[in-house]
Amino acid sequence: MQQILFDSSPAYLLLCLVLAAALAYLMYRASHPWGKTWNRILLSLRALLLFLLLFLLLGPIVRQINNLFEKPVFVMLYDDSASVREATDSTVLRNVELKLQATQQALEEQGYQVVRTGLAGTPLDNVTYTAPTTDLTGALKKVANRYEGKKIAGVLLASDGIYNTGLSPLYAAYGFPVHTLGVGDTLQRMDIAIKNVAYNKIAYQGNQFPVRVEVMARNVGNRPVQVSLQQRGRVLSQQTKSANGDQLLIYDFLAAANDQGIQKLDIEVTVLPGEFNTRNNRTSIFVEVVEGKKKILVVAPAPHPDVKALREVIEQNANYECVLHIPGLDEQPASVLQSDQTDLVIFHQAPDLRGTTRELFLRLLKTKASIFLILGELSDLRLIAQQNMPLKLDGMPREFDDVTPVVNPAFPNFELSASTTSLLTDYPPLSVHFGKINVPLQAVPLLYQRVGNLATQKPLLAVSVQDARKTGILLGAGIWRWRLNEFDRTEHTEAFDELFGKLIQFLSTTDDKRKFRSYPLQQEFSDTEAVVFESQVYNDLFEPVYGNTIALSLTDEKGKKYDYSYVTSQGNSQYSIGGLKEGVYRYSARTTINQKAEAVRGEFAVVHRQAELQNLTADFDLLRRISANTGGTFYNVTQLDKLQADLRKTEVTSVIHTEESFESLVNLKWVFFVLLALVTVEWFSRRYWGSY
Repeated sequence: MQQILFDSSPAYLLLCLVLAAALAYLMYRASHPWGKTWNRILLSLRALLLFLLLFLLLGPIVRQINNLFEKPVFVMLYDDSASVREATDSTVLRNVELKLQATQQALEEQGYQVVRTGLAGTPLDNVTYTAPTTDLTGALKKVANRYEGKKIAGVLLASDGIYNTGLSPLYAAYGFPVHTLGVGDTLQRMDIAIKNVAYNKIAYQGNQFPVRVEVMARNVGNRPVQVSLQQRGRVLSQQTKSANGDQLLIYDFLAAANDQGIQKLDIEVTVLPGEFNTRNNRTSIFVEVVEGKKKILVVAPAPHPDVKALREVIEQNANYECVLHIPGLDEQPASVLQSDQTDLVIFHQAPDLRGTTRELFLRLLKTKASIFLILGELSDLRLIAQQNMPLKLDGMPREFDDVTPVVNPAFPNFELSASTTSLLTDYPPLSVHFGKINVPLQAVPLLYQRVGNLATQKPLLAVSVQDARKTGILLGAGIWRWRLNEFDRTEHTEAFDELFGKLIQFLSTTDDKRKFRSYPLQQEFSDTEAVVFESQVYNDLFEPVYGNTIALSLTDEKGKKYDYSYVTSQGNSQYSIGGLKEGVYRYSARTTINQKAEAVRGEFAVVHRQAELQNLTADFDLLRRISANTGGTFYNVTQLDKLQADLRKTEVTSVIHTEESFESLVNLKWVFFVLLALVTVEWFSRRYWGSY
């Protein structure tokens, strides 16, 4: 639809018409060599031309309204997981696909935009039924998000109703009807399945670690169920329990962490006669056996709530062992305190003015352990400053300032999240010694001091790396108030835990000075994903260099070797390897730096995920409830013709989108050609009759 709008009054049109007629009359009132009829025609053409020109001078605007009709979307969502293929006859699946293709064609003829998609949310040409997990809620949410703003007429979900990841699809709102097609076998057969295995992924060499196996028995009756824990084909332990109907049986084992590296343990349930699905009777777990925990020694002259706050952070990490030493109260034996195996020593207000921790402080400074000093009223500052620590005194301070923390955004050693940085600014103040303590330039501040509303450049928490030793200094005690304040505001302590967790991790970690590093991005991969290696090469200044050829060798548990080679480049230092089977792999990466061979070695595990084989009994009741909750209809494979007929009866209602545009009439091309035609006809006619 088009409409002409004017900036001025439409009454000017009458004036334009009169003026155009008058000018044309003045031109054609005299006698001419053509007849009266042609004279009237030429007068009319000239009057029309003049009127249009005068009309355009009024600046008319054309308002254009266009209606666009958008087809409603109908999504055919296939549950393309492995459980559908395993429990459904291939002939039935083929028949379902043919019927649904015919239904798709019928819907397109009705005016629908039909989309075929799988659980991953990507369009499907062929359904392969190879998805390793089933997330029905996630798949329906992806449909809603992908076609947000469009009209979704409905979704047809062809599934067995079994989901093993994500939330239940019954407790989500989708905004469109979900019709469901039940595919699979609902018959309850005898089955014993390993439901879950609980274990620690990291164990320490020489210790024993627990393994709990949960076995679900269905339709077994009163029969014994035997579970064995194996390693390299050798049975480590075996237990037998009696099942009584449908029951969850729990088996607890203890395994020894003997060899350092990744250990593969196999768990197997003995197959009973008549069992339907035997592939869920076996699984494997992978446990990384490490040499030992990092030892964090906390030394304090007296009990303090700061110590408890730090212990809470340290003990969250399974790789850390926290040892507390308080003279006269909670003392450790001399063998522990003299050990060079301590990775980090936290001195809380130690050495103290009373001298109870003086000797221990001086002794531990001679070890290779990193140091974290927390200063307070009890600290012997003069002794600390005399020990080549990153601390300078201008006299003995006797007064204190209340300061709050401000994060240094340029701190180079690690980053704090934006939420942590924001929460830290609202922490309550710490009491620090006033004006007499300086931190040298080689110490990098992590936190600055803010006095009142003024952010200063004075460090509150600083880190120094000197002579291969890392030292952290916090100039005030009372950090327990920070943790308590954050919990009061958020019911969490994530910011406090992140700040001190990353600080302790940095201080307790020995810097890797190798010029060549190559490692898998994670220790455990699924057999459905690629194993990704990261390789880094450095020069003598520890600047990254590129162009090196990396020779990578993998060896599986059977001794079979796989060789790969790739060249690093800037922005592309990773290499992906796909198709590896389940097992523990040893890797060796080699390259040449300055004509010198460099090599690294390690291990990783590839795990076979069999979530789709845990349960093969279709759950059509779940599909019925999904349809009932969303206004759809449930069908089974014998009702495919009814499904197609019902969908044909649905009324197609397109969505109308209206577009409105405004454009000056003089800018339209057709107006130019109309004016040109009028001028041309009049001019050629006058020439033909012998006049100008």
